[in-house]
Amino acid sequence: MLMKQQRGHMRKIIISGMISNGLEWYDFALYAFTALTISKQFFPAGNEAAHLLATFAIFAVGFVARPVGGIFFGVIGDRVGRRAALVISIFMMAIPTGCIGLLPTYAQIGMLAPFLLIALRVLQGLSLGGAFSGSMTFLVEHAPHGKRGLVGSASIASLVIGFLLGSIVAWVFTLMLSPEHYESWGWRIPFLLGLPIGFIGLYIRKHCEESPTYEAAKREGTLSKTPVKDALSHEWVRIFQAVGIYITVTMPFYLLSAYFITFTEHSLGRSKEEALLLNTINMVILLVLAPLSAWLSDRVGRKKVMMFVAAGFLFFTYPIFGLLMQPVFSSILIAQALFAVLVALYIGPIAALLVEIFPTRVRYTGMSLSYNICAALFGGTAPMVCEWLVNTTGDRFSIAYYVMSCAVVSLVSLWFYKDRYENALA
Repeated sequence: MLMKQQRGHMRKIIISGMISNGLEWYDFALYAFTALTISKQFFPAGNEAAHLLATFAIFAVGFVARPVGGIFFGVIGDRVGRRAALVISIFMMAIPTGCIGLLPTYAQIGMLAPFLLIALRVLQGLSLGGAFSGSMTFLVEHAPHGKRGLVGSASIASLVIGFLLGSIVAWVFTLMLSPEHYESWGWRIPFLLGLPIGFIGLYIRKHCEESPTYEAAKREGTLSKTPVKDALSHEWVRIFQAVGIYITVTMPFYLLSAYFITFTEHSLGRSKEEALLLNTINMVILLVLAPLSAWLSDRVGRKKVMMFVAAGFLFFTYPIFGLLMQPVFSSILIAQALFAVLVALYIGPIAALLVEIFPTRVRYTGMSLSYNICAALFGGTAPMVCEWLVNTTGDRFSIAYYVMSCAVVSLVSLWFYKDRYENALA
C-alpha cells in the first residue's frame, strides 16, 4: 500500500511539473514560430534579410536576460524554496506573452513597436531563466535513485510539449485563416492564449509539494545563505563543465525548433505550412526518444550515452545537411528527422546530469547559472548566428560546421565528467 501511495505521489509530481513547465515553454516558443510574420509587423518594409536578422536578434535578447533571471530565481530557489521560485516565474511569463499579442505594429507607432517587443522579451527571458532549471531540479530531487534520468526527462518532454503545442497552434491558424488575415491579426491569437494558459500553470504549481531533498537540507541547516557567491567561488569548475556539456543541447535544439522553420521556408523555398508540419514531426520525435535515452542513462550511465550521441553529431551532421539541401520535400523531412533523433538522444539525460553535478546547498543557483549562460551564448543566438553565417559565407553548410564545433566542446567536457555524481544527491 505504501509503495502504491509513493507511486501515486510521484505520478502527481511528474504530471503537475510537466503541465506547468510545458505551458511556460509554449509562451516562450511562440515568438520563434511567428518570426517571419513578426519581422513584417515590427520593422519598416524593405530588406527582408535584415529584418529577419533583427527579429532573431530580439529572439536572442530574451536569452541574454536569462542569466540575470537565473541568479534572481536561483537565490529564491536555494533560500526560500524550489516551489516559490516556480510559482513566481510562471506569472512573469504569462503576462508578457499576452502583451505581445496586444502590441501595436511599426505602421501604428513606428520604432517604439520593436522597443516594446524587446522589453517584453526581456521579461520572458527573466522568467525562463529560473523556470526550466527549477523544473529540472524539482523533478529530479523528487525522483528515487535509479530513476532520476527517466523522471528528469519529464522536464525535457514538457519543454517539447510546449514547443509542440505552440507549433500546432500556429500551424492551425495558418490553415484556418487566409495569409492576409493571419499576418494582419491572426498571429496575435496564440500569444493572447498565453494568458489563460499561464494562469492554469500557476494554479498547478501552487498546489505542488516542496522538494524532499531541499526540505532535508533545510532541516539540517546546510543550505547556503549566499548561493551566488558560493556557487561562483566553490563550484566554478562544475559550472564550466555543465556549460560545455549543455552546449550540444541548446544550440542544436534551437536550430531544430526555431531556425529550421524559417530556414525551410526562407532558404529552401518550402511553404509556411510545410515548415510548421516538419517542426511538429521533429517535436514528436523528441517527445518519444528523449525519455528512452534518459531511461538508458539510468541503466548504463549518462556519460556513456551522451558521449556516444555527441560523437554522432560530430560525424553525421555534415551528411544530414547534405540531404537537407536536396530540392525534394521527402529529403528535407528525412534530414530534419535524423537531426531530431540526435537531439532527442542527447537531451534525454541532461536534466538528471545537471542536477547531479551540483550539491543541494547551491544546486538551483549553480544549475541556473550554467544552463542560462550557455543558453544565452549559444541557444538564443543560434537562429541569428546561423542566418548570419549563411548570409556572410554564402555556404549553408557553415551551420553544420557550427554544430560539429559544439559537439567537440561537449565531448571534451563529458570526458572529464565523473559518474560518481550519479550515486547520491548530496
